Amino acid sequence: MRVIYTILLRISFLIPTLLGLIILTFFIAYYVPANPAAAAAGPFADAETIARITEKYGFDKPIPVQLWRYLKRLAKGDLGESLYTHRDISGEILRRFPVTMELVLCALAVSIFLGIPAGVISAIKRNTVFDHLLRAVTIAGIALATFWIGIEFQLLVGYKAKMLPITGRFKGTPLDEITGFYLLDSILNWDKGALWVTIRHLILPTITLSIGPFATIVRFTRAGVLNILTSDYVTYERAMGLPRPLLIYKYVLRNALTSTVSQIGLLFGYLLASGFVVEMVFSWPGMGAFAVESILMMDYNAVLGVAIYTGVAYSAGNLVADILLILIDPREVAQ
Repeated sequence: MRVIYTILLRISFLIPTLLGLIILTFFIAYYVPANPAAAAAGPFADAETIARITEKYGFDKPIPVQLWRYLKRLAKGDLGESLYTHRDISGEILRRFPVTMELVLCALAVSIFLGIPAGVISAIKRNTVFDHLLRAVTIAGIALATFWIGIEFQLLVGYKAKMLPITGRFKGTPLDEITGFYLLDSILNWDKGALWVTIRHLILPTITLSIGPFATIVRFTRAGVLNILTSDYVTYERAMGLPRPLLIYKYVLRNALTSTVSQIGLLFGYLLASGFVVEMVFSWPGMGAFAVESILMMDYNAVLGVAIYTGVAYSAGNLVADILLILIDPREVAQ
């Protein structure tokens, strides 16, 4: 019961967090020194046209009134329409959101499944050649800019070696979309050709996006394992002759991963933010491209919609990390 209570408590914290995000984003967008109605009307629009657009979207109302109207629409799931395309923003975001999430989840999976074993091995082989090389790689992974890494991959792997595609998400006969996640849709359609094309297009942006999180996971896992290896109960089990694989799996890894799991929740938010940059580099048609276009065109409603969906995804990622942390370490359960 305490576990369920703790999870419900964490979920309840999301409500004021998301409300604060919405209000803060709304005020930031409102006080940007630009007129969204004038931007939507175009550079050659007259004052009458700008006034008509201002009245249509309620930009002439006091800020509390605009905020209240927006919150009422949002409670119904209505994010409004784009000032430029006049399309429903909810539909536009729902179409692009799986595109971004597929890239982010693939990058996170690569970071976790490679970073945790690498961190454990690095701790066990402390101060060996492998450890020193891995530490150098992780420092470089944290220090180098994501967009630069992506451009280098495009030049070396895509352009010169011609091994992988460097732009876009898919090429060929359009895939029959079911979920919007092309990897899953290819499997559900049992289309091996589409699956292979999807994987080829995913490789470079996924590797580019996963390098920074991989380095972070390695460093936190290594530090956690080193700390547990020096504990008294591990020394006792080692003296009792417990096999090293069992010792690492049963006594070291579970206790060493608490800080790593906490970081994974934060890394999910980092991947969402960095994913926007990677999407622009690889012409990935996800939320990043939509967000940049909306910002450049001063599409007021679209910018708010992207911020809200990103905030919800980030909060959900942190919630999942909190739940995993509770399952790994019961001491995290609220009293």
